[in-house]
Amino acid sequence: MARPSIATCDPSARPCLATRGSLPRSRTCAPLLFLCLLLGLTVFCADANPSDSKLLCSRLLPCEPSIEMVRNCKNLWKLLDRKVSVPCRKITTLTRTVTLTELPDKTMEAKCLQGMFELIDSAFFNETKLQEIAKGATEMNVPIYRANRKLVATKDGGLENPSPLVFNPSWNREVQRVQDKRFKYPSASGVKLPRDEEDIAFMSVLELGELIKTRQITSKELVRIYLKQLKRYNHVLEAVVTYTEELAYKQAKEADDLLSQGTYLGPLHGIPYGLKDIVAVPGYKTTWGSTSFKDQFLDIEAWVYKRLKASGAVLVAKLVTGSMAYDDIWFGGRTRNPWNIEEFSTGSSAGPAASTSAGSETAGSMTYPAARCGITALRPTFGSVGRTGVMSISESLDKLGPFCRTAADCAVILDAIKGKDPDDLSSREIAFEDPFSVDITKLTVGYTKDADMKVVEVLGSKGVNMVPFELNYTVESVQGILNFTMDVDMLAHFDEWQRTGQEDLYEAQDQWPVELRRARVVTAVDYIQAQRARGKLIREVEKSFTVDAFIGNVTDWEKVCMGNLVGLPVLVIPTGFKNITDPPTNSCRRRTTINAGIYATPERDHIALALGMAYQSVTDAHRKRPPIDDLGPDDSIPNPPRALIPPRRLHI
Repeated sequence: MARPSIATCDPSARPCLATRGSLPRSRTCAPLLFLCLLLGLTVFCADANPSDSKLLCSRLLPCEPSIEMVRNCKNLWKLLDRKVSVPCRKITTLTRTVTLTELPDKTMEAKCLQGMFELIDSAFFNETKLQEIAKGATEMNVPIYRANRKLVATKDGGLENPSPLVFNPSWNREVQRVQDKRFKYPSASGVKLPRDEEDIAFMSVLELGELIKTRQITSKELVRIYLKQLKRYNHVLEAVVTYTEELAYKQAKEADDLLSQGTYLGPLHGIPYGLKDIVAVPGYKTTWGSTSFKDQFLDIEAWVYKRLKASGAVLVAKLVTGSMAYDDIWFGGRTRNPWNIEEFSTGSSAGPAASTSAGSETAGSMTYPAARCGITALRPTFGSVGRTGVMSISESLDKLGPFCRTAADCAVILDAIKGKDPDDLSSREIAFEDPFSVDITKLTVGYTKDADMKVVEVLGSKGVNMVPFELNYTVESVQGILNFTMDVDMLAHFDEWQRTGQEDLYEAQDQWPVELRRARVVTAVDYIQAQRARGKLIREVEKSFTVDAFIGNVTDWEKVCMGNLVGLPVLVIPTGFKNITDPPTNSCRRRTTINAGIYATPERDHIALALGMAYQSVTDAHRKRPPIDDLGPDDSIPNPPRALIPPRRLHI
């Protein structure tokens, strides 16, 4: 392909488009000149016609700037880690020289920043926000740019390190079905209905399913019990956004009627559950936890809701998500940890973790709250569960999964919600093997240095080959890659929200507002370089993952970022409890949970589930109940909490 001729600063060159006169330009100085024009600067090349330049000044550029200000504009490109040069002519100011004392540094910097953001059609930030963006880009974005370029962009041609984000031009939306083999659930025969409703509320899905199947209890009665439990504790936990009571009793009646007619849909038939409030359900608000969207109704049936409804499950509540799926702060408050009500539950799946239900993860929103709240949760292989009708942060990171009492319950839920969603291009039909049929004695399972050794010992005693293991890779910018991917994708989905100033209403100003403003200056090139670095990470993790699964810390931020970028499934399991730090009394019964993560390779979720079930078959941490009703003598629910909440760790 022929290259176009390069414009020069020769006076005979084509006229400058900005002046429609004879002011010359070069390709390399044009961006800087344009930026100066936006800032109201009067500049000209030293050998240009002075009369033309004065004409430009009088017609277009009313202010008289400092040459120092022009030079300062070059600093803007440091935000993008780009070099700017003016190779052919010296830039000079007209009329007079303006000293630095006449244009203070902050004024010059503010004008430069405003001009920079006009170039990208984003001149809606005030001066304070522009300064914050500049600081954040310098301290966080630029080091990530450089690390990724060094890793994958030192060779031209694109022959190495391809991006894992691929394009599929097919118009075929028909789902190619794999052989649909349902899991073979273990029998829960012999289960008897407890007298105490509290005991019923803490039964597993398989146990409740047996009670329904044998008609020891109706779905309508279960709905009453669970709504009573939610309303009893919600004033403390702040876990429910909306009770779907009318819908719940309607669906419960349908489930009971089907059973009376001889139709049993499986272990979820008539079982109550909740959904994180980023999942759309017609007729009810889908608030996304945000003041900006708290009155939003979406006339959409989310794919995951359809799947659960088809399995006979009964929706009783929309549960809290952190505002716009970020952390545990929402427009109605902040969700608490049922094991220690002075703590908050962390993670955007705060309500589901505090209540058990279905949640989602982009970067730690299942693993963190599940670990803190002492329940079992499965972050499944990316793409295994459809996401139509669910608020999106990042198409290449978002995942939906269950929060349950047991690993077996997680397997039941996965079996119900997995499958290809025709409207979610990332979802797939994955032929998961039956986790209830895995022979764990044939598995080799690694354990990292930060693993809970109790899990290692228990699995070893059950015949699993346990070996020391570390996952090795050379990519050092894992956390930065995840942040670039998540934040830029999120900003694309909430561009209008930022442009119209709704970020000022956001419940926690150090969260999405800061991150999305910084995302505004991530260039397309650097976003793609981050994806190329992600591809390198995926290939290195695949090569290093030489075991069937491994046991490791589930809240280590590096592992959270790596696992989400690669798409690894992980099962979070509670393994024990310890006394809280600085208890209010010696008899305080509040606890801090101890937990572990069981990581498997993509599409091998059944391995993690099988190992989790094996561990829970001989331990009881997952059956313990939080002490909300029995805090101990002289202990009470502190409101507001006495403990200082540490500042949120910025994800870099």
